[in-house]
Amino acid sequence: MLRLDSVTRSFGDHLVLDRIELTVPDGQLLSVVGPSGCGKSTLLRTIAGLLPADEGTITIDGTPVAGVPDRLAVVFQDYGRSLLPWLTVRDNVALPLRRRGPRRAARHAEAEAILERVGLHGVARRHPRQLSGGMQQRVAIARALVCRPSLLLMDEPFGSLDARTREDLEDLLLEVHRADGTTIVFVTHDIDESVYVGDRVVVLSPGPGSRVVQDVPVGLPGKRDQLTTRGLPAFVALRTEVGRAVRQGD
Repeated sequence: MLRLDSVTRSFGDHLVLDRIELTVPDGQLLSVVGPSGCGKSTLLRTIAGLLPADEGTITIDGTPVAGVPDRLAVVFQDYGRSLLPWLTVRDNVALPLRRRGPRRAARHAEAEAILERVGLHGVARRHPRQLSGGMQQRVAIARALVCRPSLLLMDEPFGSLDARTREDLEDLLLEVHRADGTTIVFVTHDIDESVYVGDRVVVLSPGPGSRVVQDVPVGLPGKRDQLTTRGLPAFVALRTEVGRAVRQGD
C-alpha cells in the first residue's frame, strides 16, 4: 500500500529525515513514535505530499507521490485551526465532498451520517466554537472519513485532550479501523497509546537525521479494551520494548 525508499528531507542545512525505509501493507494501522523533534510530523507531511522529499521515493499502490494523492486524508493535532470557524459542523465535514461534485443535499446527508458514526448526533448545525475539544476532534475525524480514504494519516491527533476523552477517541479509531480496513499511519509521542492502537510500532531515532531504529509487531487481540488490554502481560512487555527503544535512541 505505502512504501518509502531512502526518503531524505532537510530544511536548509538541517537534516531531518535520513534515508527512511518503510513499507506499510494495505489495511495496517502503523504507529510511529520517537523523541520530541525527531521528525515524526515531517515524515507524515512528506508522505502526504505536503512537503517534497529531497531524495528517495514514496509510492502509494505503486504510484509515486507527487503532490497530495487522491483518497488520502490527514487529521492534525490542532483541531482548533483545522476546522473553519465560520462553517457549521455539517459544512466542515462535507467540505471534502465538494471536489466530487454531489449536490448540496447529498453532501449534507453524507456528512450527517458520518457524524452519527463518530458519536456526534444532533450537532450538525452548530459551529466548532460551540463544541468541546474532544467533540471538535471528532468533527475533524469525521471530515477525514467522509471521503472514504484508502490512506489516513494522523499527526498526534489526541495529544491535547484529557485522558478520558483521549481513551474514547482511541477506541473510536479502533472501531473505524476494524470496520473499514483503512490503512492508517498514526504519529504519537505516547508509548502506551502507540501499542494500544497499533498493529505495529515503528520507532524513530532522535534528530538530526532520524532513521527507523526499531520495528515492533503488536500481536495483541484485534478487539481491545482500555482496562483489560492495558493489563495484559503482553501489553506491558510491548510497552517496555518500545519505551526502551525510544530511550536508547535518546
